Amino acid sequence: MQKKTKATHRTKRTANARRRQRKATHRRGVYSMQGIFSSCRRRTLWIGALAVVALYIWAFYYFFVGPFGFRWRAIYGEPKYPGGYEIRGIDISHYQGDINWTLLQNAMIEKCPVRFIMIKGTEGSTRIDPYFEENFRQAREYGFIRGVYHFWSNKSSARDQAYFFLNKVKLQSGDLPPVLDVEHKPKDVSVEDFRRDILTWLHIVEDRYHVKPIIYTYHKFKMSYLSDPVFDDYPYWIAHYYVDEVKYNGPWKFWQHTDAGRLPGIKGYVDFNIYNGSYYDLKQLTIPK
Repeated sequence: MQKKTKATHRTKRTANARRRQRKATHRRGVYSMQGIFSSCRRRTLWIGALAVVALYIWAFYYFFVGPFGFRWRAIYGEPKYPGGYEIRGIDISHYQGDINWTLLQNAMIEKCPVRFIMIKGTEGSTRIDPYFEENFRQAREYGFIRGVYHFWSNKSSARDQAYFFLNKVKLQSGDLPPVLDVEHKPKDVSVEDFRRDILTWLHIVEDRYHVKPIIYTYHKFKMSYLSDPVFDDYPYWIAHYYVDEVKYNGPWKFWQHTDAGRLPGIKGYVDFNIYNGSYYDLKQLTIPK
């Protein structure tokens, strides 16, 4: 009985040891699998993080760097402006502050002299640019072909704005036709009524100077609201920034291609423009004697 009991205990100890060994092996397997899964999770997290970073870089380039490459180069590097045009100009307002006209007189854009200057005159039916009279006088004295634009406001009537412009701005022979800068349509006005208002301003001003006023706007706005054939006879000044060429397929006279130009005599940035024609053509466009 004693021997049998000892043998039985040895057998039980052996069985227990085997069970402990199996459990340890199982735990090692579990831990090994957990390690593998943990490693996979870490790898997945790293891949996901890199994908997110890559997406942010792409989005930043696509939405900010790509469309505004010209502006970035103008601000941070050597700018490259559209080629193939000889007649260059700028437009100015109170944003440019005091101008050194002696320095500006000899300024060059893409090795071409500045030929014309568009000057902000009025806005709405009550506001006149505080630098208008000085800029208007100096532009002619320093030999530039000058033009004056009115900034359209949705807060006053077309007639009030037209007569305010005519009262404050006295264009002369040799000046470019008056310009209507229109960039916003009121939400509570239909497209037909908006076009009628624009035509009212144009007709009133045209009756005074007997030349077709120039319409300034960006190309998408024109296609959305001013694409009616009644506007086809008016010279078009297109605003389309940071592109190598104008995407608009219709006829245009002027192209404002950047708002980040730099010139001697002007502190800060200034808009650069191109005239689509020769210097003779530009002179022919001006108000006759």
